[in-house]
Amino acid sequence: MFQGVYTAVITPFHKGAIDYDSYFRLLDLQIKGGVNGVVPCGTTGESPTLSHEEHKKLIQETVAHVKGRVQVIAGTGSNSTAEAIELTEEACRSGVDGLLSVNPYYNKPTQEGMFQHFKAIAEKATKPIMLYNIPGRTNVNLLPETVKRLSEISNIRSIKEATGDLGQMAKVVALLPKDFTLLSGDDNLTLPVLSIGGRGVVSVVSNLFPKSVVEMVTLFQKGQVLESQSLYFKLLPVFISAFIETNPIPIKAAMSWFGYSQNELRLPMTALSEGEPANQFKKLVFSLRDQGLS
Repeated sequence: MFQGVYTAVITPFHKGAIDYDSYFRLLDLQIKGGVNGVVPCGTTGESPTLSHEEHKKLIQETVAHVKGRVQVIAGTGSNSTAEAIELTEEACRSGVDGLLSVNPYYNKPTQEGMFQHFKAIAEKATKPIMLYNIPGRTNVNLLPETVKRLSEISNIRSIKEATGDLGQMAKVVALLPKDFTLLSGDDNLTLPVLSIGGRGVVSVVSNLFPKSVVEMVTLFQKGQVLESQSLYFKLLPVFISAFIETNPIPIKAAMSWFGYSQNELRLPMTALSEGEPANQFKKLVFSLRDQGLS
């Protein structure tokens, strides 16, 4: 169901409001770059700072603008099960192709608590669900055994894995049926994840270089592993540098350097710190652009 490259799109702001003109241009850039789908209202989209009304409208506007050209996988997770269900039902009514549902954060539920949380969401969802395991943000780790239980629910079909633990990811791939897909949640682990049976990536860097990230994954899927590896190593420095500060701080700065959006974030997120790491990141992305990456 979910495989390939999905861009976790930024939410452009201008003077405190969502900048839809920039956002629509960004969606067109992704579609032109050949991505399989876009993910609005995720971590990269600063979803915790969006009001409920902004969240709902952003998903509606994404579906309306994309018009079926690529999949729209809407972030609808929350640490409140009731709130996650509300956002999920609204996104389904808006016509999304799927849902990204993150581990409940701050509450620190048990494995049984997470199972019941996602089960309750799935019972109300009319679209397939991609689980999102990112313990660095949520402080809880969705274990392979729990993912296996959840995979037995018919509309839970995928997982975005951002533990950074290839051993755990390999166990998920080994335990789960072939039609349940695992995607990398970390750009810098995309090629290793593909090598253990992952089926793609939910990417941050594809905001800036969609065509190149798609080419890297496509080459691997075609069996052209050395060519994919060569492109991966070319992109790897930016995969790493895009996280020199908390996501989406660096990628928003980079998007502003190329004129795609304002470098504006909502508190408590702040703009990329000035200094040598930022300077090196800027030189790097311009160098890759000069080399023809897009």
